[in-house]
Amino acid sequence: MFKALKQIGKYFLMIKEIFIKPTKWSVMRNLIFKEIDDLIFSSLGIVAFISFFVGGVIAIQTALNLTNPIIPKNLIGYATRQSILLEFAPTFISIIMVGKVGSFITSSIGTMRVTEQIDALEVMGINSINYLVFPKLIAMILYPFIICIGISLGVFGGWIGTVYGGFATNADYVEGVQLDFIPFHVTYAFIKTFIFGIAIATIPSFHGYYMKGGALEVGKASTVSFVWTSVVIIVVNYILTHLLLS
Repeated sequence: MFKALKQIGKYFLMIKEIFIKPTKWSVMRNLIFKEIDDLIFSSLGIVAFISFFVGGVIAIQTALNLTNPIIPKNLIGYATRQSILLEFAPTFISIIMVGKVGSFITSSIGTMRVTEQIDALEVMGINSINYLVFPKLIAMILYPFIICIGISLGVFGGWIGTVYGGFATNADYVEGVQLDFIPFHVTYAFIKTFIFGIAIATIPSFHGYYMKGGALEVGKASTVSFVWTSVVIIVVNYILTHLLLS
């Protein structure tokens, strides 16, 4: 228990040091653009692919369970929209991103620790935490952009699965997507996504920066960071859902 509290304190100390003694903007700007490319743009393909087909699966499974003829077909679009908007896109895509982006962050920073590149930065008088973590944190602020695409493609995938699968008409599905729409649900999804993005940027960075050992420990650190970041996302998801929707 004491060790866990010590790690949490160390994590928040790292967060504080991110904003101390910043790197020159001419250097930091290039680092931020590189991280946006590595963390955001490179993830668009996998997010789009998964969102599209999961949206289709959700719609088809909903349709197959509507065996009572009294239940309107527009429920397919409604259930697909709610599932993707409230949980699948912001939460489960984030866990997938932990596996892709989080592991990449931990392994890249951990490799720099093993090869003593971080020590070299410190010798040159550079705040290595700011140099390494701040660009990733700024890049992940754009993470809601990915989730927006995921939501759109998920709903579109549900439309394809519903209409071309013969489960309902185009009018039924569109009516269901528009049925009882609450604009705050979009805000709720983006609030969760923003916080998850911060967790994905900082927790793997923490495990990579403070790891000890050699190349084998880099892989272990990536696994540990994946587990803990996923746990944090699930717990925060529960807390935010209770606070914002109850």
